[in-house]
Amino acid sequence: MPRYFTLHQAEKLLPEVEFTIREAISHKAAFQQAEEEWQDFATRITMLGGVRVDHSQVMDLKRRRESSALLLKEAVEKIQEYGCVVKDLDIGLIDFPTLYRGEEVYLCWKLGESGIQFWHGVHEGFRGRKAIDAEFLAGHRGE
Repeated sequence: MPRYFTLHQAEKLLPEVEFTIREAISHKAAFQQAEEEWQDFATRITMLGGVRVDHSQVMDLKRRRESSALLLKEAVEKIQEYGCVVKDLDIGLIDFPTLYRGEEVYLCWKLGESGIQFWHGVHEGFRGRKAIDAEFLAGHRGE
């Protein structure tokens, strides 16, 4: 069952979410780098017919790739445990479920924004963001 946030509850949690999404983005970059190196290494082995494989290098690449993948997974899971929805890891887009007029919608925040200033319907996405106004504040609720 999803957790529903008031704007105040989401804003209060935002520093922890921001810290964790920054970690996730960093781990994703590390994973992508390790994956690229792994693919380059595999291509070189294929081209050379597997001759002279540096096993310590293979193990190091594998360990870095697996480690960064695990750290990324843990960071995303931590955000989800808060009750948030990770929408786009590339730009740090996070949604906080809330209820507006009895319907589930999302408080929407993107890394770099000073606070939560927008909301959108579940099926509208980022492009459907609307500014939080007095009407929204009066009609929304959390747990």
